[in-house]
Amino acid sequence: MAASAVAAGEALTDCTDCPQMVVVPGGRFVMGAAPGEEAREGLAASFAGRSEPLREVRVKPFAAGKFEVTRGEYRRFVEATGRAGRGCFVWARAQFELDPNRSWLDPGYAQDDSHPATCVSWEDARAYAHWLGLQTGRPYRLLTEAEWEYAARAGTLTSRHWGDDPNAICNHVNGADASTLANLAEATDWHLARCNDRYPYTAPAGSFAPNGFGLHDMLGNAGEWTEDCWNGDYHGAPVDGRAWTGGDCALRVVRGGGWNEGPLGLRAAYRVGSPTTIRLYSRGFRIARDL
Repeated sequence: MAASAVAAGEALTDCTDCPQMVVVPGGRFVMGAAPGEEAREGLAASFAGRSEPLREVRVKPFAAGKFEVTRGEYRRFVEATGRAGRGCFVWARAQFELDPNRSWLDPGYAQDDSHPATCVSWEDARAYAHWLGLQTGRPYRLLTEAEWEYAARAGTLTSRHWGDDPNAICNHVNGADASTLANLAEATDWHLARCNDRYPYTAPAGSFAPNGFGLHDMLGNAGEWTEDCWNGDYHGAPVDGRAWTGGDCALRVVRGGGWNEGPLGLRAAYRVGSPTTIRLYSRGFRIARDL
């Protein structure tokens, strides 16, 4: 990876209550799952091939949230704008179902304002970034999908920033594991890591060590919306780090997996598409800022 002159990990913030940001240096990386990774991980055929073909992507320097946007940060946005946010999909019996009583303020499990905001749609996340830009005069936005994977890899070539071992997950990120199973009977049929990270649901932001770019929770804790429209693979995708604005734009790309994801979903290359209006109890977002 060819890094720019901007030092990785340089911190910045634009106001007292603004999210902490970290400078991500520009560079090049190979985007997508390495040959044999999906087979080794046991990825289902319906999910296979979404991160192909491999291609080199150039990314300009940008700033990314050191953490996922917290509930406290999101609370200030809601209080300032009056944005509604009730109705969130939760796992019930054997599928996700819409619970009209759930929201970012009550996703169905205990949180405080240090936890990542969940039950947030893509439209909500975009509105937050726009509002923060108006408050600060800075160009806040969501990460592009390429920026997200580049930042999550932080210069590594393995499936996760610490390596390939799926059962070392609990030492590095918050995902579905023994603690999840102990608190959710319905998790019996989930794909779980064979370890215990001590957090059955979300963990406070920064509970685990950062990756090589100084970013926390790029995998696990809360799935993260990105700017890109959904496409089933990378044929025709931009190679300059921009958001892919063609494809199915009623769906947007979600990256990183959440507390309810097992090892399959906690990989730098793993990607899913989701409707822009959907709120899910394990999904939040991270913001970016142009430099």
